[in-house]
Amino acid sequence: QVQLVESGGGLVQPGGSLRLSCAASGSIFRIYRMGWYRQALGKQRELVAATTNGDITNYADSVKGRFTISRDSANSTVYLQMNILKTEDTAVYYCNALLAAVGGTMRDYWGQGTQVTVSS
Repeated sequence: QVQLVESGGGLVQPGGSLRLSCAASGSIFRIYRMGWYRQALGKQRELVAATTNGDITNYADSVKGRFTISRDSANSTVYLQMNILKTEDTAVYYCNALLAAVGGTMRDYWGQGTQVTVSS
C-alpha cells in the first residue's frame, strides 16, 4: 500500500514563508512525477507545482518566482518552499504523486492535505 504523508502547513503572516514536505512510502516500483495542488474554500483544486523524474518543473503562474518545488528522489520526498506568501495562497495543499506500485499500474495518489493560512 502506498501512502503520501504531508507536513509543514500552518498559519503565517503575509510576506512570510513556509516549507511543505511530502514523503511517499510503501511498495513503490517507480515514481514518475510528484507535485502539489491546492484547493481554496469554494474553489476547484488547482496545480501549484510539479516535478518529473527528468527534473522538469512547472508552476502555476500565480506562484512563479515565489514558490520552489524540489525533490529528494532517494527518499521519495518532495518539498514546496513558499516565500512571499499572500492571503490568496490560503488553501488546503495536497501532495500528488503519479507512480506505479509494485505489481500495479501507473496512477495518481494523493496525500490527506495540509492547511496553509496566510493572515495578519
